[in-house]
Amino acid sequence: MPTSSLYTTRAVLFDLDGTLLDTAPDMVRALDLLLQEEGVPTVEHEKARQQVSHGAGALVTLGFGETQTERDHKRRCQRYLSLYEENLCVDTDLFEGMAETLKFLEDQDILWGVVTNKPAFLTEPLMKALNLDKRSSTIISGDSLPQRKPHPQPLFHAANECDVLTTECIYVGDAERDIVAGNRAGMITLLASYGYIDAGDQPERWGANGIIEHTHEILDWLTKADELELDIQKAN
Repeated sequence: MPTSSLYTTRAVLFDLDGTLLDTAPDMVRALDLLLQEEGVPTVEHEKARQQVSHGAGALVTLGFGETQTERDHKRRCQRYLSLYEENLCVDTDLFEGMAETLKFLEDQDILWGVVTNKPAFLTEPLMKALNLDKRSSTIISGDSLPQRKPHPQPLFHAANECDVLTTECIYVGDAERDIVAGNRAGMITLLASYGYIDAGDQPERWGANGIIEHTHEILDWLTKADELELDIQKAN
């Protein structure tokens, strides 16, 4: 529990894929392997990268198209997850500047954690492989609770595990469901534009409190969060 921070923000929570970690190299590689197994041409890396935040189902649909049967789609998703699990952390790493951002938060006694829709059997070993599991104050996976984003309950649960109010949290994500969940939970929400956003998306319409282009901009919002809190107090 933070005790000496100069900021009103007491916890910063992150989505995993496309926000905290650049998992695209390993997730796209698993899709390539699956496509190769079935004799299907691989997909352009950048197109696949844009779908990473949406998980296995979206990647399989991208690779095999909308016309595949439900049975084939399910089978391919299961095989995809097996291939991905076998090569979970080959080229995955923190986004540029994130290591310094996390260290700053820790130095300021501000907790940080992860709220993701990625299943726990992938999330937990990935965090452990990067030596982040012990540093993170909470890790909520897509199957940790009955609800998952865009439902706000995972964020409520994460705040509870950190022993902070949701209004004392910033949530950073790269998908619309992240912003919707964070807003519903009463958190300050930041859209990570450096993440896996589809070319056809309109993130400026998702309702985030701010859009950041680099991880270090998260730190700027620690001060902005203080200003927002003062504005709210004055309004009341």
